[in-house]
Amino acid sequence: MIVLKATQEKLLSVLQSVAGIVEKRHTLPILANVLVRKTGNNVQFTTSDLEIQIRTTADMDGDTGNFTTTVGARKLIDILRTMPGDQTVSLESSQNKLIMKGGKSRFTLQTLPAEDFPLVQEAPSFGPKFNVPQKALKDLLNQVSFAMAVHDIRYYLNGILFVAEGKQLSLVATDGHRLAFASAMLDVEVPRQEVILPRKTVLELQRLLSDAEGAIEMQFANNQAKFAFGGMEFVTKLVEGKFPDYNRVIPKNHKNSVTLGRAPLLASLQRTAILTSEKFKGVRLNLEPGTLRVASNNAEQEEAVDELDIDYGGDAIEIGFNVTYLIDALANMDQDMVKIELADANSSALLTIPENASFKYVVMPMRI
Repeated sequence: MIVLKATQEKLLSVLQSVAGIVEKRHTLPILANVLVRKTGNNVQFTTSDLEIQIRTTADMDGDTGNFTTTVGARKLIDILRTMPGDQTVSLESSQNKLIMKGGKSRFTLQTLPAEDFPLVQEAPSFGPKFNVPQKALKDLLNQVSFAMAVHDIRYYLNGILFVAEGKQLSLVATDGHRLAFASAMLDVEVPRQEVILPRKTVLELQRLLSDAEGAIEMQFANNQAKFAFGGMEFVTKLVEGKFPDYNRVIPKNHKNSVTLGRAPLLASLQRTAILTSEKFKGVRLNLEPGTLRVASNNAEQEEAVDELDIDYGGDAIEIGFNVTYLIDALANMDQDMVKIELADANSSALLTIPENASFKYVVMPMRI
């Protein structure tokens, strides 16, 4: 039976959209496979890692009738990548194997039974659906995801907090040393919902969301989130646990503030970062009326100093930071100007966009 027939380009893009979560090493061999379910000309592709499940559907030629199987996702993709984009490829079933043909090439692939594929059990009840433009969500994720923790023992930090309330969607990420907050307006009012999306889900959404027109539909349950966009359905487990109260972390009423160009500040930090020591990424910021001095040194007794002219008339402050934390924030913003608010050398700094409350970034100082 010819399960499907399509161009290399079409089949490859469909498989790549679902294969991002397929791990190289698995406790269950079948998790390396993609579940292919054919109903007439409609072919559905599903992958899972037991925590996340991605499904997409495409119209493809082939014999009539229904058929399901599972086959190695990476092998299929690797084979397709070696073929020309306009080549027609087909998958045929034959005695527990799939035969892939393209041009004069033929590959016989082992399959595993579809009934053994562990589909994620969907939560019985989800909250109300709401839509956000794909580009808006992608931008929000980009603005905060760099501040997520990686393999932190406080597992609730290894992800992003989503808070939907009224007509606002806010995303928050923190690794304990810094915190990023970004928000956008929704088209509809939603009751308050608060969930933590796991790190892997966040990275996969960033990979799949496009800047094109089109919305992403979201729904949250107690232990699951569901997203639908661009013909794809994405179900993920949530991180259980209580996220820190981010409102208490964001400083209010710092008495010293300076607004300066984002690009010159980023360039200055990148220059001085070259002479920080690998282990200890510290830079000193000296703020004085009219001048911001950025300085670093390392164990070889090398030193970098850079100065920026600024419009500032507040207190003289010398404060140390991990330079990576500052660079991450500035590199993920695209505005021309950035506002920095400080109290003293021992209090966290607040970076914002002037006249815009939708983005806040808090970074703890470090002793240098």
